[in-house]
Amino acid sequence: MAFWVWDNGLNTGIPEIDTQHKRIVDYVNQLDEAISITKGKDRIGEILDNLLDYTNSHFVFEETLMEQAGYPMLAPHKRLHDAFRTRIQALKARFVNGEDVAAIVRSELKVWLTNHIKGDDVFYVPAVRKNMNPSWMSRTIKTIFG
Repeated sequence: MAFWVWDNGLNTGIPEIDTQHKRIVDYVNQLDEAISITKGKDRIGEILDNLLDYTNSHFVFEETLMEQAGYPMLAPHKRLHDAFRTRIQALKARFVNGEDVAAIVRSELKVWLTNHIKGDDVFYVPAVRKNMNPSWMSRTIKTIFG
């Protein structure tokens, strides 16, 4: 059984964002599996790297949507993202230095993302949805993800 099963209560109603959030949940579950089964440091390191890269891309995408929608609370939302990036980067550094932090990352990410979606992301959704149309979304995805 997966460590974290997606709960539809986490859906924002923006399919691209929900897909990205689900991908982060997948990384958390991969991390859980690596902790539980393989305990391979190389595999855990690979998952942490992928998780950091993907989370950074997600944050850039989300912030771009908010900026394009004229969301007035973009700056404080971005500060939340920056604080979380700093926390995960610090945990990654501890891992590189030999400390076993995988379980901490797994647990903190689950709590943080759940709280962030339900307590922070929920506020930008109306502005972004109002600004969305298929061609705009396609251009935005192509600009950020290539």
